[in-house]
Order: sequence, then structure tokens, then C-alpha cells
Amino acid sequence: MGHPRKPLRTPTAGLASAAVLAGTAFGFAPAARAAPAPAPAQASVQAPAGSGTAVRAPASVEFVDIPGHGGTRLAANVVTPGGHDGSRRYPLVVLPTSWATPQIEYLAQAKKLADDGYVVLTYNSRGFLQSGGEIEVAGPEDVGDASAVVDWALANTPADPDHIGMAGVSYGAGIGLMAAAHDPRIGAVVALSGWADLIGSIYSGRTQHSQAAGMLTGLGHLTGRPGDELREVMDDFFTSNLDREDEMIAWAKKRSPATFTDRINAGGAAVMLGNAWGDSIFPPNQYADFFERLTGPKRLEFRPGDHATAEATGLLGLPNDVWTNAHRWLDHHLKGVDNGIDRERPVQLKSRSGGAYEGYDSWKDVSARTERIPLPEARRINTNLDSGANGGLVMLSSALDQLLRLPPTASVPLLPRSLAAVWQSERYTAEQRIRGTVKLHTTVTGTASSGTAVAYLYDVGPLGLGKLVTHAPLSWHDRTPGEPFGVDLELFSTAYDVPAGHRLALVVDTVDPLYIEHNPGGAKLTFSSPAADPSHVSVPVRP
Repeated sequence: MGHPRKPLRTPTAGLASAAVLAGTAFGFAPAARAAPAPAPAQASVQAPAGSGTAVRAPASVEFVDIPGHGGTRLAANVVTPGGHDGSRRYPLVVLPTSWATPQIEYLAQAKKLADDGYVVLTYNSRGFLQSGGEIEVAGPEDVGDASAVVDWALANTPADPDHIGMAGVSYGAGIGLMAAAHDPRIGAVVALSGWADLIGSIYSGRTQHSQAAGMLTGLGHLTGRPGDELREVMDDFFTSNLDREDEMIAWAKKRSPATFTDRINAGGAAVMLGNAWGDSIFPPNQYADFFERLTGPKRLEFRPGDHATAEATGLLGLPNDVWTNAHRWLDHHLKGVDNGIDRERPVQLKSRSGGAYEGYDSWKDVSARTERIPLPEARRINTNLDSGANGGLVMLSSALDQLLRLPPTASVPLLPRSLAAVWQSERYTAEQRIRGTVKLHTTVTGTASSGTAVAYLYDVGPLGLGKLVTHAPLSWHDRTPGEPFGVDLELFSTAYDVPAGHRLALVVDTVDPLYIEHNPGGAKLTFSSPAADPSHVSVPVRP
């Protein structure tokens, strides 16, 4: 069709998971890979309400093979409350592994759950490492695997069929949500650093998130077996094959829990969602939108960090508030423990600037009012060269922000105006507490039919150093060159406090190493503000 196709501009990033240390951190010794004997049928016995530790004997760990959907072998481990004698059944929690990680990923948390009176079953997701099959990206086979694992646990462990939960990080979170949409036996889900909308995650603004997708693809090839369908989809993704865009979007929708929100609501599963503000693989916006559509018991937690960094220490068994709340959620909804989590405000946020958690009744209540910053003067920029403004590096920049409060920075006065459109607010006399989703409205005119722009919002100090508050990309195709068109872009949601004496700066350029850009050579972009439709940035703030 003559659409421009740009290759991946940046090399695939590498990632080493610290989760594999979780199994050795507590001295687990793998047992023989044999299935435990089936538990005799017994009446369900719940843990006493308010009980902190239902079982005091050490939990037992067995490594087993489980037949998944279609008989595919799944490498798994079963962690059972110590001292169980067949006289009672325990709530079941199933944890599918994250992308490219082994089944020992959750052993530290599984032991804690088992010590509190749960049967816990973790398994290598289909297509990875010791498990059979091919990588399906939370497709029907993965959903079938989750149900098959539940079936196996009910037949071979003292698991209670009336109290079943799913939990997981990243890939495991997505599979857990998809399973809850298709298996009515699942009564509670904890989905940490996962996705609700795959398109809204790695193809937001119709722009390929190349570093994130490249990292996942590379790890998939390194540790697993991508299927033919996945290979074709990712090839079309990286080569910008717009002729196959509709098929790619349809493939992703079938693997997006948001597509099945009505089924999750009908099943009544209690859903806890947790994510980081700077998640460079699954940005927070798509989780917030999904949360608002859920009608059953629900909880949303956002914290500083990058993908899975907020819950990482918990995988090593260290104190971690993400996992503490995950256990509280499961305790209340699977064991009936009156721990107060149902009486807390369902939206819990922690600002990237520090401070205590903030509670809200809904996502829409997070922002009290909106400040509108006008963008009155037109700006014209060249494309295909990086201005110096960028969103950082996948898995690294937001982690540095979390640990050291060092987000990506740029000297706003030194940004070349031929490559970056820049507007600044007045200096603020009081602190500005940004909470929620910043939105850009502007008018764009390009000299080519396709293009990409990346918008950044900076907190600019007295010396002109800008700290990145948030950003987002936007691409378009099949536009008439020279004809203006309106743009409405949601930047990635955040919580950030701008100090008094600082100002906000909106910067728009055309190249960012995080993304594939679609500006033909020599193209120019103009950002204007027509009198009948003035350009502006809407910033959600709280007093």
C-alpha cells in the first residue's frame, strides 16, 4: 500500500531476573518430581477469622509435572501447608510465572502463603523453559492451562474447590485476569505489573514501543519457543506493516482482559491491580481505565518504579508492601479474614516525590481540578533527529527514579528549537501536586502523510534543568500533507509534586529511543493554535 516502513532503531535490551534467587533464599530443597497422592474428599474448613498464621508447621514443596491444556506438560511446584493430614481443605492460589522466568520465581511468597494456610501452585507458563508447548501470550491455550492446573490441584492436593485465587506478576498477572474472565471458579485475583490492554501497552498512540517489545521478544527467543503466529505478529509489528495492522490489533484484543471485562464482572471475582507509575512495558493508563470498568470488589495501587520493580524485593522474601496487601486481599476474599482491606479506599497512590499513601474512592476522584496551560504560539520543527528530550531506557530510568529520584532530565533552555517545540508555564508560587493523566490538545500540520511526535512534560527548576514528569508518543498515517488535523493525546498517568518556584514545560519532538518513529526523511511538523480551537495542556492537580 506504499506505507513507509521503518526498522527497529535501537538494539534489543537485556534483562536478568533476580526472581530466580527466591528459591534458594529460603533453602528450599526440591523434592522428587512426582505428583502427590490425591487428597481424600473432606469438608472445607476455613482459617479462623483474624488468624495471622493458620499453620505453624513448615510448608512442604514438591516439584511436579502437570498436564495442561491439550495435555501439554507444565513444570510446576506445589507448596502445601505443613502438617496437613487430610482432615481439612485449604484455599488454593495459582501463580503462573512471569515472562521468561522459572517456576521457582514465587517460592518465597508461596511459602508465606502456605504457612498462612493456603495450597499454592506455581507453574512455568506454556512455551517457556521446562514447560512444553509454544508461547501464546495469554491466548486460549494459556487460559486453558490455568483451568487445567486448578483441576489438577483439586484432584491431587487438599485444595478447597470453593475458594480459588489467581495471582502473578507481569505475564502471570495477565494470565490470571484472563483466567478469571473464563473460569467462574476463580474468586479472587491479584494482578501486579500486568496488562489489561495489550494495544494500550506496547502500541499506545499507534506507536510501537520498540525497546519494551524488543526486550520481551528477545527474552522469549532466549528462554522459550515462540509460536508461528507470535513470530508473524511481531515481525509485522517491528516492520510497521500497516497492511496487517487490523489483524495485529485483533490478535491483541483476544489477549487483553479489558476485552472480557463484562465476563469478569459477571463472575464476581475480587480484583486487585498493582502497577508502577513508570512501568515502561505496561503503562498505568490502561490499568486505570480497566479498573474503572470493574463492578465487583476491586483495588488499584500505583507506586513509584518501573516494570515489576515495586514488588521485586518481595520475590526474595523481603518485607514488601505490595505483597503484604496482596496477602491481605487474598485473606479477605478467600478466607473471610476481617483485616479491614475492604473498608479502605479502593484506590491507593504513592507520589513519585515521596510521602504517605493517598486513598481515593475512584480513579476519577484522584484529580480535584484541572489546570489548563495555553500553548499559544505556533512551533515548526524538523524530524528524524533526537532533540535530547527522551523518556529514558526501558527497565532502568523509572527504577532510578524510584530508588534515587533521578528521572530522565534535559536542559530545557538548551534544547534545539529546530528539533523540539517548547512551551513553558509561569513559575508557580506554591507546590503543584499533579495527580492523574495529563492531556495535550493541539493542531498538527505535517509535510508528509505519516509522522510521529513524542510529548514530554518537564518540571523545570530555576537553572533550567527539567525533570521528566510524564510523556507519551503519537503516530499517524494517511494524512493529507499540508492539511492541519487535531490531536488529543493522553500522557502516561503519574503522581508528581512540582516544587514552588519551578515551572512546567511541554516539549514535543520526533525521535525517542523507546519508540519506532514514522517521519519520512526531510519531513517537518508544525504545531499551531487556531483561535477557534486553541492548543493547551490539561494538568490534573490537587490542593
